[in-house]
Amino acid sequence: MAEIERESMEYDVVIVGAGPAGLSAAIRLKQLDADLNVVVLEKGSEVGAHILSGAVLDPSGLDALLPDWRNMNAPINVPVSSDNFYMLGEAGQVRIPNFVMPPLMSNHGTYIVSMANVCRWMAEQAEGMGVEIFPGMASSDIVYGENGEVKGVVAGVFGLEADGSYGENTEPGMELHGKYVFLSEGVRGSLSKQVIEKFDLAKDASPQKYGLGMKEIWEIDPAKHKEGTVTHTMGWPLGKNAGGGSFIYHLDNNQVYVGFVVHLNYENPHLFPYMEFQRFKHHPMVAELLEGGKRVAYGARAITEGGWQSLPKTAFPGGALLGCSAGMVNVPRIKGNHNAMLSGKAAAEAAFEAIGAGRSGDTLDGYDTEVRTGAIGKDLKRVRNVKPLWSNYGLTASLTIGGADMWCNNIFGTSPLNLKHGKSDAEATGKAADFKPIDYPKPDGKLSFDRLTNVAFSFTNHEESQPAHLKLIDDSIPISVNLPQYAEPAQRYCPAGVYEVVDNNFVINFQNCVHCKTCDIKDPSQNIVWTTPQGGDGPNYPNM
Repeated sequence: MAEIERESMEYDVVIVGAGPAGLSAAIRLKQLDADLNVVVLEKGSEVGAHILSGAVLDPSGLDALLPDWRNMNAPINVPVSSDNFYMLGEAGQVRIPNFVMPPLMSNHGTYIVSMANVCRWMAEQAEGMGVEIFPGMASSDIVYGENGEVKGVVAGVFGLEADGSYGENTEPGMELHGKYVFLSEGVRGSLSKQVIEKFDLAKDASPQKYGLGMKEIWEIDPAKHKEGTVTHTMGWPLGKNAGGGSFIYHLDNNQVYVGFVVHLNYENPHLFPYMEFQRFKHHPMVAELLEGGKRVAYGARAITEGGWQSLPKTAFPGGALLGCSAGMVNVPRIKGNHNAMLSGKAAAEAAFEAIGAGRSGDTLDGYDTEVRTGAIGKDLKRVRNVKPLWSNYGLTASLTIGGADMWCNNIFGTSPLNLKHGKSDAEATGKAADFKPIDYPKPDGKLSFDRLTNVAFSFTNHEESQPAHLKLIDDSIPISVNLPQYAEPAQRYCPAGVYEVVDNNFVINFQNCVHCKTCDIKDPSQNIVWTTPQGGDGPNYPNM
């Protein structure tokens, strides 16, 4: 096929992803120099459409970026008023007193927010400063320069034939070139993954670790609603089958966010994360809260959990990895949005300095240094041992030794422990023959729901004539390897019911995909590659 000809546009900085990291970078660039040409490309149908987060927001990142945000009509108006932590058994719960928790675990001064709405508001601020934001523009390829540096991205390819080829009605998209390109795609970004591999950015890091976060928004009985209340739980129903836990956040308008996180390093391939979430809602404490209420939205998203040890080099020739594209979540605090914002601010400052010095396409080493030695690095380093303790020794060790380690960091500013992560989450998957299948209760349609019913509440949509954006490296592996060895876990780990085995055939219902990236992470054969569908497709989260 002849080389595809595309028009190109030149910018000072090209930003992929209109999440908190990308938008923070755009805003900071314009604060530093209003004349810089900055573009933000967003694959969702609108800014916020693909944003899913808990979220209890630590405002430190926003304080650094927009100190006057409290007077700017930001959708951040539910301060945390009550902070609860429970260990669950099947029929009851035990509250862990707040005073035994390290100070960093306190949610004092934080806010319950919809990060989708926060990003919509941030986009308004950015556009008001002259940033160009193009929603519905999926960035599908990297453009490299003459010296191998990242020069730009290809965005806006529409109308591919079903086999992935270019037809007469295909729009080939455009090349957007920048002096620097920021990748702020979120967890397991498809372009970020390519860049990390090409430049070997993770060579000195532990394997990245992940969790699967699932979330529902409920409207509940006003008599049960306690605005500002934050509750986290561990224990039942996961037990020893997997690490993880839940969150229940009371926002305004009689709504609560109900979420469940399963760490993806679980061994038993029969585990069904989505059904663990549904079972959790039948715990007496949770059922009592939700009974008489109504679920109004559902979504799912992978979470980077590797922390300090798994942080790759964040700068590469021609650009930088921002936020969760690199992995900046503080796992014990279940917070990463503040670090995403700080990373965007730091990358913008490094690029501004470089452009001012007449540079382009080089490696912004100053950004990587700031990430590791500044506020982000300090936030991640002090909790670095909690996740590996949990992964290697279980929940009890994580709570006791990990808690002591965080206290040690708090009191002395350091800790003698420097634990590493071992296997990737895919490698952690055990053989089906070594584990018993798990019998899950059937959803009742009131508190718990089947996957396909819930997926309808993610408002996801994909144009069906396009090629599937979920690619198999080898079409034979699901049936010849994963089915006999692992009982083909894609049927269970996907929270949207994308994958089925029907009459000994592996079926990919890509229309259901909510872009969580779990398949790209957890497939034991690493045979599934998540790529971007055409722009605008995917979930349309209202207030996640």
